[in-house]
Amino acid sequence: MGIGLEVGTLSRIILHVDMNSFYASVEQAYNPELKDKPIAIAGDPKQRRGIIVTSSYEARAKGIYTTMNVGEALRKCPGLILLPPDFPKYRLASKAMFSILREYTDLVEPVSIDEGYMDISAKSKERHPIEIAKEIQLRIQNELDLPCSIGVAPNKFLAKTASDMKKPMGITILRKRDVPSILWPLPVIEMHGIGESTAKKLQTIKINTIGDLAQSNEGLLKEALGKNGIRLRERANGIDFREVDPDSIYETKSVGNSTTLPFDETDIDKLTDTFQMLSAKVAERLEVKKLCGSTVSIQIRDADWHNSSRSKTLQNDIYLKDDIFEEAIKLFHKGWDGSPIRLLGVTVSNVRDRKNSAQQLSFDNYEKFAKQEPIYELIDEIEKKFGKGLIQKGIEIDKKTTYASKTSFSKDFLEDLKE
Repeated sequence: MGIGLEVGTLSRIILHVDMNSFYASVEQAYNPELKDKPIAIAGDPKQRRGIIVTSSYEARAKGIYTTMNVGEALRKCPGLILLPPDFPKYRLASKAMFSILREYTDLVEPVSIDEGYMDISAKSKERHPIEIAKEIQLRIQNELDLPCSIGVAPNKFLAKTASDMKKPMGITILRKRDVPSILWPLPVIEMHGIGESTAKKLQTIKINTIGDLAQSNEGLLKEALGKNGIRLRERANGIDFREVDPDSIYETKSVGNSTTLPFDETDIDKLTDTFQMLSAKVAERLEVKKLCGSTVSIQIRDADWHNSSRSKTLQNDIYLKDDIFEEAIKLFHKGWDGSPIRLLGVTVSNVRDRKNSAQQLSFDNYEKFAKQEPIYELIDEIEKKFGKGLIQKGIEIDKKTTYASKTSFSKDFLEDLKE
C-alpha cells in the first residue's frame, strides 16, 4: 500500500487521532444552539486569569486564539460566547471517543484527553488504512457529534505531524519519502517537539529549517542539545521507532500544577503564598496516586509572556507539601530578578511508587530511619511466616479520591481509561 515503514518483516501503519477544538466542540454537541457560533472556553472573565483555553473554529476565524486574554477576545469579537470549563463533560466525551478507537485495535495509546495513537498494522492487511481512518472519523462525528483529524503514517512522529496538516475533519497521509519535500522547507519551530527555547538554540548553530536540522552535523547538534538533539535530527529525517504502547496510561512521569495570577505580581509575600498553594496541590495529587519524586521544577512566565524554568534533582524522593515548597521557593529566589510575574508552576518529576522508593541515609535523616528500623524488622518476620503484603504502612491505605486532586486533565483523565 506504500504507507508502511519496514521494521524487520513488519510494515507499520500508525494513526494519530486528534479531536478538533475539543472542549468547544463538546459544548456544541451538548447544546446544538451553540453550533456555527463563536464560542470560547475560559476561566473567570472578571479576573485576568480568565484566558481563553480553547475556542470554536467560528471564533478562531475572528482572530480568537488560545491564551488570549478574555478582555481582548471580547474587544476583538463582541459576540463571543464565553463558557466556563465543564471537565466532567469533557472526560465523558473523551472516554466515549477512546472506546470507539478500541473497537478497531487493542493497540491504542492515549496521550491526552483529546488525542491518541493507534497501530492498525494488522487491520490494514484486511482493509485499506484510509478506509479505516474515514470510518473512524465518521463514527466519531455521527455517534458523538464531534469532529476530528487523523494522520496516517508509518510512525508516531509522522502520524502526529500529519494530523496537524488539515483541520478540522482532515485525513492526511505522510510517508517517509514525502519528508524532504513537505517538511524540510518549513521553519524548525513548526516541527512537533520543538519549542521556542530549542528553536533559539538551533538558530545559534545556523539551523533554521527542518531540512537544516535533518542534514546537520551530529556532533555539533549533540553539543548544543545533548541526546535530545540526536533524537530531533532523527525525527527531521522521518525516523521514529517508538511503539504504540497501551500500557503507557499506567505510567505517570510527573505531577504538576500552575496558575495564572490575577495581576502582574511583584509582591514576594503573595508570590510565596502562591508557591505554598501550588506545592499543596501537587502534594495532594502525589498522595492520591501514592507517588513520590526526586526532581522539583518551577515554571515562571513574566508579564511579557517569556517562559523560564528551573529544576533540582534531590538525593531522596519527596512528596510532602512542605518539602516541595522548600525546594520550589529556593529555586525561585535563585532565578527571579524582581520582574513582574504572570504565571507560576510547580512540578515534581521522575516520580515512582512510594513502595519502590529507596532513601539514602545522611546525617540529617539517619536518626529518623534508625527509629523505624525495628518496625521494618518486625514486618519482615511476620511476612516470612504469613506471606508478603500482609502488612501495609498506613500511608498505603487508599483514600477516597477527591475532585480537587484531579486538576491536570492532560494526566488525570487517564484514570477513566484504566477502568
